[in-house]
Amino acid sequence: MSDRVALYLQDAHELSDAIRYVQYAESKGFEAVWQAESRLVRDAIVPMAAFAATTERIKVGSGVINNWTRNPALIAATFLTLDDLAPDRAICGIGAWWDPLARNVGIERRKPLLAMREVVTVVRDLLAMKHVTFHGEFVHLTDVELDVVHGRREPRNVPIYIGATGMKMMALAGEIADGVLLNYLVSPKYNEQAMDNLEKGAKLSGRSIEEIDRPQLVVASVDRDRKRALDNARKLVTQYLGQQPHIMKASGVSHELLDEIHQVLTWPATEEDIERAMALVPDDVVQLITASGTPEEVRAKVREYIDAGCTCPVLYPLGDDVKLMIDTFADGYSD
Repeated sequence: MSDRVALYLQDAHELSDAIRYVQYAESKGFEAVWQAESRLVRDAIVPMAAFAATTERIKVGSGVINNWTRNPALIAATFLTLDDLAPDRAICGIGAWWDPLARNVGIERRKPLLAMREVVTVVRDLLAMKHVTFHGEFVHLTDVELDVVHGRREPRNVPIYIGATGMKMMALAGEIADGVLLNYLVSPKYNEQAMDNLEKGAKLSGRSIEEIDRPQLVVASVDRDRKRALDNARKLVTQYLGQQPHIMKASGVSHELLDEIHQVLTWPATEEDIERAMALVPDDVVQLITASGTPEEVRAKVREYIDAGCTCPVLYPLGDDVKLMIDTFADGYSD
């Protein structure tokens, strides 16, 4: 049973409220907060800086930035700055982004594994305060270093986590990253294949899977009213069914349901589209890929992810009562 627990935030709350939730989570023993950067709405870095500046202990991670839109030298400089603000508390989470969003803003996500390998390699070397020359297919740096004139010049303790869903990226994370940020809206059974591929990757670098940290995003819709909890999660599940079917397929959601949802829900979707599609999503699909229901039900579901290899549940609160979700997992995940 894991005694670690973390918070995940997207853009559902005003930043002032999000800061208070992070402070409350810190007071309740949460080890980290991960800030999303997925859709074109709220970037991760500004909230991370706000959380870091208004807390004392909790770690602050990007969950996740992508490896296409920021030069790796800028990524390294950004996380050096966050480490200046909150020494040894910044976590660099990087993912491969997703289509059609990437394509719609002019990014061709070709050779995603090679692109990720090059970015992670260079960011790590720069944060180790190395002088870097690197010429790959995607990354080109000549005589570059983090040019610290005032302040700490020693290597920075900023672990790099890859946000992975597909199994090839999972294996790469096991090979080159400090950890993997496992995705949400997958079933616990999905983790079996993920662990196998992480282990394969870890062996390539002479490590065991136990040396790879494995936090996992988990949608946590907690309400004392069970129906309300399920309905709160249903909207998010419906959006992912329509917009990111690769994640849904990885969890065993039927092709028939995905096809049916896709007929009424594409990206970008209107609120009316989402409402119509929600009626097609049954309770068992909601509960398959989220931790939704009463506090007791949610804790039991999260335990399934831990039993399947997750080292730290990263809980994404849905519904109005964020503090109830935090209290449900206060002071770690122990009975």
